[in-house]
Amino acid sequence: MADGGRRVRLIGVGPGDPDQVTFEAVRAMREVAFFVVADKSPRGGMPDPLVNARERLLDRHLDASPVIVRVEDPERERRPDRTAAVDDYAAVVASWHAARAEAFEQALLDNDGDAGFLVWGDPAFYDSTIRVVEQVRARGNVAFEIEVVPGISSLQLLAARHAIVLHEVSEPLHVTTGRRLSEAVDAGQRNIVVMLNREIDVTGLEDWHIWWGGNLGTPHEELVSGRVGDVLDRIEQARERARAAAGWVMDIYLVRQATPSRETQP
Repeated sequence: MADGGRRVRLIGVGPGDPDQVTFEAVRAMREVAFFVVADKSPRGGMPDPLVNARERLLDRHLDASPVIVRVEDPERERRPDRTAAVDDYAAVVASWHAARAEAFEQALLDNDGDAGFLVWGDPAFYDSTIRVVEQVRARGNVAFEIEVVPGISSLQLLAARHAIVLHEVSEPLHVTTGRRLSEAVDAGQRNIVVMLNREIDVTGLEDWHIWWGGNLGTPHEELVSGRVGDVLDRIEQARERARAAAGWVMDIYLVRQATPSRETQP
């Protein structure tokens, strides 16, 4: 094996349900010496619920108590006036990635053996861990090989929970973030999956259909579907229930513009 035989394994663990962790992921968990976990709790004083969720997942799938190396997650600029412009947002993310790379590097320097990172969903899909760990390796202070274990994504689970196909026959599927939804609509996209939502802003799409899911794969999962104008209030209420129950909310939704030809299509 390259890089002196040491591995950093980025393990996709799905949206939250331990039953949706693959056999390959469980095997990878059992082969690493320790897990690096970004922890937001030092800033607020309260336990980070996502750290606790990872610990419960490890307890479910490992026979022995895992070694967990908690790394204080660098604070990220989120003020709208500092992140509204595309260039400003890109600069904020780059700075956050660099700070995370420094913290992850120190964890690898301080601990021997293969390391595991538990990544929500799939590491290749709207997640920064691969990029950050690549930065760690590029710094040249610790040598390792990167291995990625795929996981079930929230996009797949959203479709399964609502029993839908994410696209119409022979039609494209556009996947974007909440901050870029209006851009996708203006570009003519009419079948859009939206992730990473600070809020649900579907202004102008009241006659579209929405399939929404919050905290999918967890005990606090919420589902809503229907005409946007009819169910938006229900979605906001469901988001608040999920946040109150879990301490956080991760949601995803599909919006689709209905047309006569699509509505009558078998």
